[in-house]
Amino acid sequence: MGLVQAVAGSIGGTLADQWKDFYTVPGGLPATAALFAAVPQGTNAGRGSNTKGSSNIITNGSKIVVPEGYGLLLFQDGAITGFAAEPGGYEWRSDDLNSKSIFAGDGIVDSLVWQSWERFKFGGQPGSQQAAFFVSLKELPNNRFGTQSEIYWDDGFLNTQVGAVTRGSYTLKIVDPILFVKNFVPASYLQPGQVFDFTDMDNAAAGQLFNEVVGSLAPAFSLYTNDPGKGNRISKLQQDSVGFAQSLSEAVEKAYQWKSDRGLAIIKTAIVSIEYDVNTRELLTKVQRADALAGARGNSNLQASVASGIESAGETGGSAGVMGLGMATGMLGGIGSLQQPVAPPAAAAPAADDPIAKLKKAKEMLDLGLITQADYDAVKAKALGL
Repeated sequence: MGLVQAVAGSIGGTLADQWKDFYTVPGGLPATAALFAAVPQGTNAGRGSNTKGSSNIITNGSKIVVPEGYGLLLFQDGAITGFAAEPGGYEWRSDDLNSKSIFAGDGIVDSLVWQSWERFKFGGQPGSQQAAFFVSLKELPNNRFGTQSEIYWDDGFLNTQVGAVTRGSYTLKIVDPILFVKNFVPASYLQPGQVFDFTDMDNAAAGQLFNEVVGSLAPAFSLYTNDPGKGNRISKLQQDSVGFAQSLSEAVEKAYQWKSDRGLAIIKTAIVSIEYDVNTRELLTKVQRADALAGARGNSNLQASVASGIESAGETGGSAGVMGLGMATGMLGGIGSLQQPVAPPAAAAPAADDPIAKLKKAKEMLDLGLITQADYDAVKAKALGL
């Protein structure tokens, strides 16, 4: 006994014209409104502003319109007596055997809500008066976070502890309205005319959520940058709004049980800025430089350095030219592998002038593309005395 579903799905002007007096969502709500009382709509069929007061008490025969993106909660003496998550038109019937206490609505609400319903449902027969409230099932934006000083976490990519001051925002979603109302919303908001808004600066409950998010940022950063599936790249934080939101939601759930105790989940994040501390900025600069010299790009840079050294040696000659050439080829073990040594070998040749060592160095230069096959053959012939 309770709600009877009169029309499923979208509600258009036809039903509104049939129902000259019904309860629905109040007009002019902010996008961040999470919970509020139903209001009676006047004879304008819901197409204009609200024309009557904010009394949300329904009686036998009352009609209620649930728009897309909202759920309907019914209360009696502080106990939840009904919940509808499917959009459509409903009638409250206290004596109809076909009425239902709860509507799940084609997967809109997951099994967690059913568990909550069984836990908190009204034990007796609902009376003839019920208080109707709407709860938002949409993503609720503009929930901001920020740190006043550096937070530190262990970074998997940099393989050390890093620190930063950061700020941004996230979207919330009420995934279990029953848990949300029973365990989190203060009783003062279960009154006509009150709106529970997560972004309201005077909402102490919302302020508690802000503090918990800030307290979870360090473990969230650590979870994200230590996840091999995300590449362990600290630079991806500002590009992956969903991925970091999952890490932040996981950290919040582990520390504060938002989903299991309050029916809340973080869906997306937008990191506005990350200001790394001095040590982290210096480390990132070194890592970026190392990345630039790695792989094929590094080989190209090395070849350019060798060519520049040879050109400098040809132009300046003397010790300066030799020094430039030696610096360019230092990564390959010195200039002993070049075709023309800069100084005649000593009578007792050191190990570096060993023919086999020369050939190895020349082969390395050939594999790196620093010399041609003809150059290698010439070094080979000279080293073997051919």
